[in-house]
Amino acid sequence: MAVEQRGIEPVSPSERYGRPRDLLFLWTGTTMGIFTLVYGTVVVSLGLSFPQAVLAIVVGNLLSFPLVGLTSLQGPAVGTSTMAVSRAAFGPKGARALSFFGWINMVGFEAGGMVLITFASLALLDQAGITSQGAGLKIGVIVVAALVQLVLPLVGHAAVMKAQKYFTWVFVAMFAVMAVLVGPKVQAMAGGGADFATFTVAVALVMSCGGLSWAPLGSDYSRYLPASSSRKAVFGYAALGGLVPYVLLMTLGAAVATVVKDAGDPVSGLPGALPSWFVVPYLVLAIVTLFAVNTTDLYSSGLNLQASGIRLNRSAAVVLDLVICVAITCVAVFSDSFNTMLNTFLGLLILWLAPWAGVYLTDWLRRRGSYDAEGLFTAEGGPYHGRGGIRWNGIAAQAAGMVAAALWINSAAFTGPLSQATGGSDLSIFAGFAVAGLVYAALERRPAPVLVPA
Repeated sequence: MAVEQRGIEPVSPSERYGRPRDLLFLWTGTTMGIFTLVYGTVVVSLGLSFPQAVLAIVVGNLLSFPLVGLTSLQGPAVGTSTMAVSRAAFGPKGARALSFFGWINMVGFEAGGMVLITFASLALLDQAGITSQGAGLKIGVIVVAALVQLVLPLVGHAAVMKAQKYFTWVFVAMFAVMAVLVGPKVQAMAGGGADFATFTVAVALVMSCGGLSWAPLGSDYSRYLPASSSRKAVFGYAALGGLVPYVLLMTLGAAVATVVKDAGDPVSGLPGALPSWFVVPYLVLAIVTLFAVNTTDLYSSGLNLQASGIRLNRSAAVVLDLVICVAITCVAVFSDSFNTMLNTFLGLLILWLAPWAGVYLTDWLRRRGSYDAEGLFTAEGGPYHGRGGIRWNGIAAQAAGMVAAALWINSAAFTGPLSQATGGSDLSIFAGFAVAGLVYAALERRPAPVLVPA
C-alpha cells in the first residue's frame, strides 16, 4: 500500500470515495480504547458516587459528541481538514495559531497514549518473566512502540479507515468480556457522593476528553467522502461513532474504580478487578487500542501542523510528531507524574477548544455551510483574507471566549475567580463556547455570501 502524499490540500471530486457509515467504524475504532476506560476512573476519583459518575458521563458526552458530527459536515463540502476550514473565520494567517494549538492538542494525546503503551508493554513483559525495569528496557520499549506506531498514520487515510473497521469488532468483543467479568463486583453505592460544583467539574472533564477534544478532527476523515453525501448521515455516524463507546467504556471505567482503589493507573490498577487468566489478554487489548487511538491522532496532527503554516509534507509532519512524542513519553515514564500531567492537560484544553468551537460553528451557520475551497488556500486577496491575512473579528471573539473560559475554569493548573466564587464549579466550556460564538455573531452582522451551494 502506497504512502499517502496528500496534506491539507482539497481532495478533488474524482478522488472521493466511501460512504458516511464508514465514519461510524472510524470513530468507534478510535474511541473504543483503554484510554476511554481510564477517563471513567478519573471521574470517580473526583469524589463522585457511581450513579453521579454515570450521570456526568452521559451528560458530558451527549453535550460534546454532536460537535464531532458538526465539524464533519464541512469535509465533504470542501474536501479539506477542519483546521484548514478555520481560515474562513480567522483568516489564513489568523488560523495558524489555532491550528498550532490543535497540533499541541493531538501531540499531548499521542504522548499520553505512548506512555500507557509503554506501561502496558512493561507489564506484559513482567508477565512473561522479564522483570527488569531498568532504563535501557524502558527506552527500548518506547523506541519499538514508536516504530510500530508510525506505520498506519504514515500510509494514510485509506489504511486508517480500513484498520479501524476491523479493530472495532475486536474491541467490542473484548470489552464485552471485561464488562461481564467486572459487573458482579461493582459497588454501585460506594462513596458518599459529591456536591453540584464537583459534578460540574466532572462534566467539564468528560467533555474535554470526549467530543470537544475530537472536534478539530471531524473533517480530516470526512473530506474523502463525495460532496453528495447525506449531511444527516455524516453527522449521525460521526457523532454516534464516538458517543456510544465513550458512554459505555467510561461507565465501565467508573464501575472498575468502585472495585479497585487507585484504578486511575490503567496498568497496575484496572487488572486488579480482573481474574488472573484475563490479565494478559487485557494488556494486549490495552496496547492495541492505544495504537488505534494514536493512529487517528498522528494522522490529524500532521494535518494541523501543515495548517499552522509550517512547510512540511504530511509524512515528515507525522515523523516529527512521533519524535516529539517519544521525548515527552521518556519524561513522563521516568518522572512517575503521568496522572498529574493528564489532568492538567485536559483542564487547559478547554481554554482554547471551547471558544474555537463557538467561533467555528457560528461561522459555519453564518455561511450556511458554503465555502470557497480554493479561497481557503489563497495567500493574498482571497475571500477570507481579512486584513493582512487575519480576520480580526474571529480573533477578537476567540480571545473573549478564552477570557470567559478562564474565569470559570477549575483545573489542576488553576481555578478562575468565578469558579472560586461559586464553590469550585466549572462552567468554562459553556462560557467559552457561548461568549466566543455570541461575540463573533455580533461582530459579523453582515450576511456572508453563499459561494458554493450547500
